[in-house]
Amino acid sequence: MPYILGPHISTAKGLHKAAETAVSIGANTFQFFSRNPRGSAYRDFPPDEIAALNQIMRQHRFGPLLAHAPYTLNLASAQDRAYEFACQTIFEDIRRMDAIGVTMLVLHPGSHTGLGTEKGIAKIVAGLTPALTGPESLTVLLETMSGKGTEIGYRFEELAAILRACGASSRLGICLDTCHVFAAGYDIARDLDAVLLEFDRVLGLERLWAIHLNDSLMPLGSRKDRHAPIGQGQIGMEALLAVMRHPALSHLPFYLETPLSDQEHGVEIAQILAAV
Repeated sequence: MPYILGPHISTAKGLHKAAETAVSIGANTFQFFSRNPRGSAYRDFPPDEIAALNQIMRQHRFGPLLAHAPYTLNLASAQDRAYEFACQTIFEDIRRMDAIGVTMLVLHPGSHTGLGTEKGIAKIVAGLTPALTGPESLTVLLETMSGKGTEIGYRFEELAAILRACGASSRLGICLDTCHVFAAGYDIARDLDAVLLEFDRVLGLERLWAIHLNDSLMPLGSRKDRHAPIGQGQIGMEALLAVMRHPALSHLPFYLETPLSDQEHGVEIAQILAAV
């Protein structure tokens, strides 16, 4: 079975243009922002653009696309205005992405900004639960975080608490970010099997829907979110290839968020696929 692998690509020129870029660099999927990553603006995708995207995806046997919610969304915020924006945004974007056929939307769970983890999780759950009650089939993925500042979700137990409080909704899953879990203290470089056993014990591997494949500029347990190109960080090429090859993970879609241009991502993809 071929690997599903692609980078984050801008959709500023259209979803179909992003898909064309993916094909040109040897990718068979891509990630994109559901709206402006640092604001509230979004663009409606016209039907002809969606049709062109779907045609490219069929022709080139794409795996599932992954939409990424904006960084400004904070479902654990102590500030009323920021929290209301987050609740409205996740509600809107679930429906917007589902309407164009995207099956997964990933978001950073949130930062409690001083409220404390328990109260922050309660706010995340209160914001997520009503957004998941519609007729859509899209799955929301909580991203594993590095633990910088007051981030929630850098421990598997925190993500599990959100899942439990949301009634273990079948429309909630996990996106594992290799840079983030490494920075959070999970040693995927030297003991991947132990990390996956822990993930399975706490969260269940059946909840893992996607992987952000990133190297880390910072060392194990640093709790600092600094992505590096594959093989140019503290995790290393061989350890990240082991993630892709692992029988519990190899069927999943992998998305690169490494700090490279589209063309440089093409080189990175070729190197990964030649080695894996």
